[in-house]
Amino acid sequence: MTKLFFTGGTGYIGGDALHVLATTYPDLEITALARNSDKGAKIASQFPTIKLIYGDLDSTELLTSEAAKADIVVHTADADHVGAANAIVAGLVQKTTPGYFIHTSGTGIVASVDHERKTFGVLAEKKYDDWEGIGEMTSLPDSYAHRNVDKVVLAAAEKNPGKIFTAVVCPPTIYGPGRGPDKQRSIQVPDMTKATLKRGKGFQVGEGKNIWTEVHVQDLSEVFLALVTAALQPDGGKATWNDQGYYFAENGEFVWGDIAQKIAKIAADKKLIETAELDNVDYKEADGLRGFGSYLWGTNSRCKALRANKLFGWTPKQKSLVDTLPDLVEAEAKALGLVKGHAEKAAGDA
Repeated sequence: MTKLFFTGGTGYIGGDALHVLATTYPDLEITALARNSDKGAKIASQFPTIKLIYGDLDSTELLTSEAAKADIVVHTADADHVGAANAIVAGLVQKTTPGYFIHTSGTGIVASVDHERKTFGVLAEKKYDDWEGIGEMTSLPDSYAHRNVDKVVLAAAEKNPGKIFTAVVCPPTIYGPGRGPDKQRSIQVPDMTKATLKRGKGFQVGEGKNIWTEVHVQDLSEVFLALVTAALQPDGGKATWNDQGYYFAENGEFVWGDIAQKIAKIAADKKLIETAELDNVDYKEADGLRGFGSYLWGTNSRCKALRANKLFGWTPKQKSLVDTLPDLVEAEAKALGLVKGHAEKAAGDA
């Protein structure tokens, strides 16, 4: 039986991907890393057949031993933990049969240029793609976010030809409800919504003309599924691996100022804030609203997902980011106690 080792199963990205893999391949022998018994119980309640091991990304020996037992490793827990990536590679090297390492990065890597030169809220024309431009993605400057771990993954295949096959999944702004056992909320747009509601007024970073690419978490999970499906087949199936194994996942672009305006309009219409007007904040103010807020809301990160479509026929099917905003504003308002949920309303009426 094929064995799969999974990290990040209680996370937002990982939880949804684990849901898809476990339901699509019920006979796959999955071992999942859990930080503690509370996290483990959440995984077990949704996936009772999954084997649990307890530790974290600093549990080097544990990660190495589990990777050595696995045919496929899906690593969604952290795009920036060098030690965990090295530990997984060390385990895969020990195997006598080929092993597949599917790692999760993020298009924040290409937002680094704006962050480094402090150009926030301005439009950048540069777009990256994972087909003709794959060489550029696998050779970005070492100072860029996520690049240090990307290099570990890419080097593993280069140093161990025919033994380790790698793929890097690189998602942009992720949105939509997850289906995993724990975290089901994304970060970038919900945190902008939360900050808008808390400060009582919408905002954009600088001119708000900067652009990111978007993907629904449930569409993203289909990329992980396609790669695992390929890894289960002889010679890695339809996938390309190693230096040709870098996969964007996206469903179009959005302008951050437009998203900020729509959030404010929805919130004002719901009487959650007084006006739909926006403030222009600088990068220091953005960072004050949320750690790395300038990075999350003020940079450009533009990419085109060609590889998954060409190889697997992957096509996003979920609703757009804009279409999820009314529900998102409602959810963030409830979380802040600004509107009552159904149960609270019922109790108040009793």
